[in-house]
Amino acid sequence: MAAMKKIALLGSTGSIGVTALRVIESAPMDYRIVALGAGRNMDLLARQIARFRPAAVAVINDEAAEILKGKLDGGHRPGIFVGPEGLVSLALMEEADTLISAMAGAAGLVPTFEAVRAGKTVALANKETMVMAGSLVVKEARNRGKPIIPIDSEHSAILQSLRGHPREDLERVVLTASGGPFKSLSLEDMSQVTPAQALNHPTWKMGSKITIDSATLMNKGLEVIEAKWLFDLRMDQIDILIHPQSIVHSMVEYKDGSVIAQMGIPDMTIPISYALAYPHHRVNILPRLRLEEIASLNFFKPDLDRFKCLRLSMEAAGRENSLPAVLNGANEIAVEAFLGGRIGFLDIPEIIEKTMEAHEPFPIADIASVLKADAWARRKAGELIELLVSKKGDDPGAPKKASRFLSSTPKSRNRQKG
Repeated sequence: MAAMKKIALLGSTGSIGVTALRVIESAPMDYRIVALGAGRNMDLLARQIARFRPAAVAVINDEAAEILKGKLDGGHRPGIFVGPEGLVSLALMEEADTLISAMAGAAGLVPTFEAVRAGKTVALANKETMVMAGSLVVKEARNRGKPIIPIDSEHSAILQSLRGHPREDLERVVLTASGGPFKSLSLEDMSQVTPAQALNHPTWKMGSKITIDSATLMNKGLEVIEAKWLFDLRMDQIDILIHPQSIVHSMVEYKDGSVIAQMGIPDMTIPISYALAYPHHRVNILPRLRLEEIASLNFFKPDLDRFKCLRLSMEAAGRENSLPAVLNGANEIAVEAFLGGRIGFLDIPEIIEKTMEAHEPFPIADIASVLKADAWARRKAGELIELLVSKKGDDPGAPKKASRFLSSTPKSRNRQKG
């Protein structure tokens, strides 16, 4: 193994972050935490500080910083940074040679981009970075000669399946998706879905936002955009298959018809460990895959009529302008409203679609233009949600059945075709 990696971990209190810390703890001679970035869970962050003794941490705001200080009396006291600027400070720490970007949502974009620009090795779980600014991030990584190593199980599978094969022999990649908890439901049944039901994923344990994205299949659409940039693919080289068992994590097909698949139990320990040890595979104590016990593996095409979020993301994926950032921003706002009980499950794609239709796409020349598109999308999606709520009544006790009010909203004449 190479010299000890000194790691800044953003998103330490989320599901990916917690698992990453278990991987790091299992190999104290190979990895050392120098910084932790978290959100609002100060109890967990305080325990992580006591265990890993980072030089610095970042939290969401001043209030969280004061709460954290009160929990560190008598213990290790790292430097405490606050807000988005604090996350960037951690990403740029000289002591850190590796960044694990495990934050959820667009908040991970700027610190991840700055780490790439600073020449850090980035282990990437924050797919929104590539969705919003893939062209910019890839360009910077190539200029610095430092890798972006994916943590998502699907992209890790592609990375592993590409190794040892001439790139010019590649025919296509196949991203697999569990299908989420509603892969067999009718649209009528999906209109009655509650947040609690959507958060009950059948195979993976994840944070709330990504779990909802999995239920709508938006997560798979975001992964298509991420794969396009990570592996320099054309859209006609990317396919999706629903695979409920979540054993085959993705596949690569070559010109001669050979298909190389990466398989394993559905546990994020494996792709996180591979990203940190790349290109090595570290020993772990997880149960091994026993195909004889699984007996059958099933695959089928996703239904783009029932899962409109996937169709919308595929549309955005083909555009190298501001539309993917708008897709992502609108989705984050819509998911937040659904989790808050303000809109129905099927309102999520309706909000996203109308936001995209109202947008006038523009070139993405720098991070400022990405953030401009993101901010616009959030405002527009918020306006559409308020209109939806006002039309069906904001009664917390009423069922949040999806509304069709948005389908009658005139489409923007300014929408760019392509």
